[in-house]
Amino acid sequence: MRKDDCIFCKIAAGEIPSETVYEDEEFRVILDLNPASKGHALILPKDHADDIFDLSDKDKERVLFVASKVASAMKEALCCTGINLVQNNGESAGQTVKHFHLHLIPRYDGDSAMVLWKPGISEPEEQKRIAMDIKAKIK
Repeated sequence: MRKDDCIFCKIAAGEIPSETVYEDEEFRVILDLNPASKGHALILPKDHADDIFDLSDKDKERVLFVASKVASAMKEALCCTGINLVQNNGESAGQTVKHFHLHLIPRYDGDSAMVLWKPGISEPEEQKRIAMDIKAKIK
């Protein structure tokens, strides 16, 4: 299913031109127009899902297969030395388009396209409490 007002649905359907590096029945992988590094790509499911929580079970199972396949080709074609997989859910997490997408960001020795956060401190008791809270909600 697609959403008529979603730009990524239109790109995934081929209605808006993009540089496609991979396509199958469920996904289209395109080069990002505002790349963090040379070869930065987005994996777009053809069926609309706002985020990972809305993604179909079928697409959840396939997205890492597609990521691995394309990332392997990127390493060979671009001679990158690493690849970040980045996926944001919700505005506070940096999601700017409400259509699930997975970033494949090729990394090169000495580049500045870092995915960073400031490491915090978590005490063992806090870790146990957090783990118990999360485990209790897993269905």
